[in-house]
Amino acid sequence: MKIPLYQVDAFTDRCFHGNPAAICPLEEWLPDAVLQAIAAENNLSETAYYVRDGQQFHLRWFTPAVEVDLCGHATLASAMVILDVRKEVATSRVEFATRSGTLVVERDGDRYALDFPALPPAPCSVPPQLTDALGSEPTEVLASRGCFCVYRNEADVRAIEPDMAKLMAIDSFAFAVTAPGSDCDFVSRFFAPAQGIPEDPVTGSAHCTLIPYWSRRLGKNSLFARQISTRGGELWCELRGDRVRIAGHGVLYLEGTIEV
Repeated sequence: MKIPLYQVDAFTDRCFHGNPAAICPLEEWLPDAVLQAIAAENNLSETAYYVRDGQQFHLRWFTPAVEVDLCGHATLASAMVILDVRKEVATSRVEFATRSGTLVVERDGDRYALDFPALPPAPCSVPPQLTDALGSEPTEVLASRGCFCVYRNEADVRAIEPDMAKLMAIDSFAFAVTAPGSDCDFVSRFFAPAQGIPEDPVTGSAHCTLIPYWSRRLGKNSLFARQISTRGGELWCELRGDRVRIAGHGVLYLEGTIEV
């Protein structure tokens, strides 16, 4: 069986930056074990698969280890492949059916804008081993789809060198660390070793929580964010009630074929 494969660097306008996602259009769903094996072979933070159903596309996301409920960069990459690489629709809008409900992506000039749910963080008890695992103490710890850790400034976030084994020992889906930015509204990094992703280069889904938090803290709904991983990425963000808008660029790196 031959399966098309596209690799897109998302949330960047430069190749070799942003977050690389593998995108595989399918005629019909393959067994989950095959989807997971392909994702493990690709060894990127996410491999996305979509199957067209009329004007809608069913979309699923896999890390090298597990299927996940929500992913931003691979959704942006999938929309780019549908709209501008394969040109599968004649509109500037793509609607995806996912495990997190209906998600819409629209062209916004030379960017792609995602309509995602807002997931504000909530107070939580601080895991006693968290500071040791991150190597530094946050000023605030909240929860939303994982541990949400706030630091004083961008330098503190850049300096974090987590112990991945210790992070995996904590009962949490993932760990977002964030602070005010020096040339943007806020910065972040994201670690999910238990999901097969030690550090994610740019995490669109984490901004479902970052945007409501920083919107409230800074008193503004429109925000510009950077994820300051080694590859780095830029996100144009907006809080819209119980939804968030997350926009970014995408760059096609690879087009090929998988044989399984």
